[in-house]
Amino acid sequence: MDALLIGTVIKIVLVLAIVAALAGFGTYLERKVLAFMQRRLGPTHVGPFGLLQIVADGIKLFTKEDFIPQNANKFIFMMAPVVTAATAFIALSAVPLFPTFTIPDAIPFIGGAIVPSVIADINVAILFVLGMMGAGLYGPLLAGMAQANKWGIIGAARTAVQFLSYEVVTGLSILAPIMLVGSLSLIDFNNAQTGGIGSWIVWQQPVAFVLFLIAGFAETNRTPFDLLEHEAEVVSGYATEYSGLRWGMFFIGEYANMITIALLASIIFFGGFTPLGFIPGWLAILLKVTFFFFLMLWVRASWPHIRPDQLMWFCWKVLMPIAVINIIITGIVIMI
Repeated sequence: MDALLIGTVIKIVLVLAIVAALAGFGTYLERKVLAFMQRRLGPTHVGPFGLLQIVADGIKLFTKEDFIPQNANKFIFMMAPVVTAATAFIALSAVPLFPTFTIPDAIPFIGGAIVPSVIADINVAILFVLGMMGAGLYGPLLAGMAQANKWGIIGAARTAVQFLSYEVVTGLSILAPIMLVGSLSLIDFNNAQTGGIGSWIVWQQPVAFVLFLIAGFAETNRTPFDLLEHEAEVVSGYATEYSGLRWGMFFIGEYANMITIALLASIIFFGGFTPLGFIPGWLAILLKVTFFFFLMLWVRASWPHIRPDQLMWFCWKVLMPIAVINIIITGIVIMI
């Protein structure tokens, strides 16, 4: 019991530290990738190759004034960024991040203990992760409503319609893979694809994968669905009045959600962290997540923004019918 508790605490600390660090590094990576695709240089002056720009930005966020508008609901205004960051990290607690391993016997007290690949191994992990990511919409929603700013109100309204709509598409898109595996556990999804590349669910459910990926872009507020804070229309939307560390918490939450979507896509559709030939499991999942993270940056550099009415039309008249048809066809194939 003590070894299990210690292992859980260690995993929680590692997830918090590593994901927060990756979120900071993600901002640097995004700026460099976009600069390369747009024939610019990106960060270059602070440290070698501009790598210390992350530290400079962190110092700036920690030292900037924590400004709160006079007419804002101060408590809700202060808590909204916490909701965004907290739900993003809580969602990761049910996502397998590495293969199960055994602690060496040479380590005192906890030697020989088996460390699971997930912090909270629950049998409804997919439902839990989607639920926590859905709860994350309250962050920008409350932030926009609490700041007494018209741009914030518009951003909050867009948050409600966009996140709620595409949350439905996300759920319907993975319903067909769930029917094939017969479980809501991400561990079971990983174990169902241990036969190599040919056993990946993406080959059986390519439509579900495309739907999930598109909905994931919308749920993480990524281009071309970044209507919540589109600078050309609503200044910064729900984040207009935020500065300093609270503004940074929104970004940490956004990048943590991007990592979560990349992990879910890798585990549900692309074999998860099972070994891939001579590539060990931990490296395989890292390569897959890196690819999907890069894909999000690539799309931002390639696609323009869309209008809110186009966003809703695409969701309810294109993605939703396709998802329902895919579920029906999958059910018929399983019954046959």
